[in-house]
Amino acid sequence: MMRIVVHSFTLGIMGGTFDPIHYGHLVTAEVARVHFRLDEVVFVPTGRPPHKTEEAVTDAEHRYLMTVLATATNAHFSVSRSEVDRPGPSFTADTVTEMRRQYGHECGLFFITGADAIRTIGEWHTPSELLSMCDIIAATRPGYPLESRDLGVGSEAMSHIHFLEVPALAISSSDIRRRVAMGSPIKYLVPEAVEAYIVKMGLYAPSGSPNKGGQAIQRH
Repeated sequence: MMRIVVHSFTLGIMGGTFDPIHYGHLVTAEVARVHFRLDEVVFVPTGRPPHKTEEAVTDAEHRYLMTVLATATNAHFSVSRSEVDRPGPSFTADTVTEMRRQYGHECGLFFITGADAIRTIGEWHTPSELLSMCDIIAATRPGYPLESRDLGVGSEAMSHIHFLEVPALAISSSDIRRRVAMGSPIKYLVPEAVEAYIVKMGLYAPSGSPNKGGQAIQRH
């Protein structure tokens, strides 16, 4: 059963690498905002993603700026630099703790993530502490339902996790990077301003071309 506590102000926290941000992210945030009556959704680009320690991840400043460009036209969206500016790996619990401190204990917090990520919630950094501070909205694709038994968490934890079917989740950042590297179009997969930024900065450039934004993320 869905457990929703009424607050005077509710904030959605949309965390992600956003490498690059695309329409799937934006649709997910907007559907969650409307369905859960969130007053605002703050996008939080990761600084150093702990789960991608061996991958080349685009410089955080590029990912932050692309997120600002993508969200600029929605008055209910904002972007936080908290993880970009914080040293060390980016953990969701640390970000939620910071948001709780910033917005106060009367604010309702919802962390928005994808179903693939929520499947491994037991491996997250201090998951029980996280669930004591916020509820989690797990976005799933239509036709791919996620059930509580898939998560391996107790009934108390499940009362803080809400599933939400969202269209457009077939779009992925990895596919967009691959398409750019191959010279294929990405129009209508990302906002025009993000597409223009990728071209201007040479991000995800084809093999043999300079990639101005890539950096190796070291293991911690």
